Amino acid sequence: MAALMVRTSFRVGPYGTSVQELLFRQPAPRALSMGSCGLARLQGLFAVYKPPGLKWKHLRDTVELQLLKGVNAGKPPAPEQRVRFLLGPVGSDEEKELTLTATSVPTLTNHPLVCGPAFTSLKVGVGHRLDAQASGVLVLGVGHGRRLLTSMYNAHLTKDYTIRGLLGKATDDFCEDGQLVEKSTYDHVTREKLDRILALIQGSHQKALVMYSNLDLQTQEAYDMAVRGLIRPMDKSPMLVTGIRCLYFAPPEFLMEVQCMHETQKQLRRLVHEIGLELKTTAVCSQVRRTRDGFFTLDDALLRTQWDLHSIQDAIQAAAPRVAAQLEKSLRPGHPAASMSRPALGLQSA
Repeated sequence: MAALMVRTSFRVGPYGTSVQELLFRQPAPRALSMGSCGLARLQGLFAVYKPPGLKWKHLRDTVELQLLKGVNAGKPPAPEQRVRFLLGPVGSDEEKELTLTATSVPTLTNHPLVCGPAFTSLKVGVGHRLDAQASGVLVLGVGHGRRLLTSMYNAHLTKDYTIRGLLGKATDDFCEDGQLVEKSTYDHVTREKLDRILALIQGSHQKALVMYSNLDLQTQEAYDMAVRGLIRPMDKSPMLVTGIRCLYFAPPEFLMEVQCMHETQKQLRRLVHEIGLELKTTAVCSQVRRTRDGFFTLDDALLRTQWDLHSIQDAIQAAAPRVAAQLEKSLRPGHPAASMSRPALGLQSA
C-alpha cells in the first residue's frame, strides 16, 4: 500500500509578497480606487444648454445619470489576494502524499458583478431655472458647487435674454401657441415707437433698482458702486430690467435683448404682452432664450452631446478661476453671502 503523508509547504504570493503580508494586509476602500480621481474634479459650477421642450428636472436627472456612468466606468482595481491552504496529492503512483499548499487566490467580494456599482447617487444642484418652453444657459453645481449656487443667487447677478415677439394677437398665457384671446392690427407700429416704449421701461426699472438697493445716491459709496455697475437689490424684489433694446424689427415679428434680474420666464412673456398694449395693439411671445446667466455665457454651455464626465470636469476646471473672481467682486463686504462663499471659493483650487 502506498504510504500516505501530509506535508505543508508555503508558496510566496505574486510579486514577491510573503504569506504574512497577504494574511495581514488591509484591503483598500473600493470607492477610493475606482472613482476618487473622477470625483475630485467634480467640485464646482458648469453650464449646459437647455433645449426648448425639456424640463429642467429631466435635464438634471440626465446629467446625474451620465456622471454616475462616467465615475463607475473607471477600471476596477486588481482584486485583493487572500491565502488559501489547498490540499492536493504530490508524488508518483508508488508513493503518494497529500500536501497542504498555502496559495494566494483573488477575493471577489468587492467585484462590481458581486456588489454592484461603487457609486449609486450623485447630487447635482440647479441654479436659476428655466421653464419647459424656454431655452438657453442653465448653471449646474456639483460637490461644493452646490453651495456656490447659493452665493451666486445672493450676488443678484443679471441675466441676458433674447425674446422674440409677434404683433397682432393675444393669448391666455402670452405664448404664441396659447389659446387665442384677441387679434388686432399693427400697421401703425414703427421701430421708433417701439424704441421709445423700451426706453421708458428701462428708465422706470432703473429707478426701482435704486429703491430696492437701499442706497443713498448722495454718498460716495453709492457713486462708486454705480460706476462699477454693482448696484443690486439688498433682498428679494420684483423683476428688474436693467437694459432692454430692439435687435430686429420686421412686423409682425420683432426681437429684443433684455438684461434683468429676479425674473421668471412667464414675467418676460407678460412683458411682451404689455409692450404690445403700450403700442396700442397686442403681442405674444414666441421664444425666450437665455444667453447669459451671471458669468456663464452661451460659449460656456455644454451641448447635449457633451453631457459626459470628462467634458463636465473640463468645464468646471475652466470656469473655476472666473467663478471665484466674479463672486468675490460681486458680493459686498459684510454681505451675508460673503462669509458663506469664501470657504467654498477656497476649495476651487483643490
